[in-house]
Amino acid sequence: MRAYVTGGTGFIGANIVKVFAERHGATVHCPVHSFIPDNPRGYTIEPLDLLDVDAVAASVDQFDPDVIVHSMILNDLHGIYNQRELAWRSYVDATLTLTDAANRVGAKLIVVSTDWVFDGTQVGADEHTPPNPVNYYGVLKALSEQAALLRADRAAVARVSAVNGVHWARSEMPRGQDPGFGYFVTTVLDAVSQKEPFGVWEGSDINMTATPSLASECAEVMWLIAEDENAGGIFHCCGGEPAGRMELAQMACEVFGHDPSLLRSVPPDPEMMASLAGARIPFDTTIRTPRTTEVLGYEPLGNRELLERFKQETETGDLIATTGG
Repeated sequence: MRAYVTGGTGFIGANIVKVFAERHGATVHCPVHSFIPDNPRGYTIEPLDLLDVDAVAASVDQFDPDVIVHSMILNDLHGIYNQRELAWRSYVDATLTLTDAANRVGAKLIVVSTDWVFDGTQVGADEHTPPNPVNYYGVLKALSEQAALLRADRAAVARVSAVNGVHWARSEMPRGQDPGFGYFVTTVLDAVSQKEPFGVWEGSDINMTATPSLASECAEVMWLIAEDENAGGIFHCCGGEPAGRMELAQMACEVFGHDPSLLRSVPPDPEMMASLAGARIPFDTTIRTPRTTEVLGYEPLGNRELLERFKQETETGDLIATTGG
């Protein structure tokens, strides 16, 4: 399989690249922009601006992929609000550009999306639950989903949730604890592994409950979508159990062998919250996977299993054999 992966040096994208190339032997090509690795392993790269329609068309035509996995995002909630036109172009217009490119070469398009397309009250949303985003990021993702599903000849949406795991392209995560769940476990572990207390944010104005995921398992589900010629529509690429912030932090400490008594409940950082430009944060974004399980035959893993796999990946520095599905 030939896979064209946008955002391949980002957190989720790097896991997609590694799973596709190293676990499944795909030929992977990544257009890159803000971060260009010195020695890409197992894939090729190409400096490219996804807002340049003609350049994207030429790049996709030349590589001639079987699948395009679009994981690139403008990863800055504050910036999205401050530069709304750029954000629209980076999400919706870029998706439309890739949709047209995929149609031209006959590739399947997989758009990576998020549980933040839901409003925080749609607890246990499944793949058929209508989105109702409460912030601009969620709006952009929901519109990008529709752009692909309505315009692409063959399209799938892969929603992820509360993603943790190893960042295979960078030695450090791009940010620490924030109002969402991204990078949360790593941030906790960085502190408690040094025997330092860690304040777990808890409050009514942040994402307090979600469905934790492991990035490499999310990528494995995307591989199943890519591999199945008939797999289209919306899929939930996540774990099988909901968790609150403190519950997940405590379990991570137990699995990784650290002292959970170092954890404290604290209110969200007021400076961080003030920087969000008034963006609302969905409170409970737990999601379920009935259609994903039915169509792909994939059974999502529980939170302890996911954390144990995360620990193994951290200790070995490599992927381990998949157990899902």
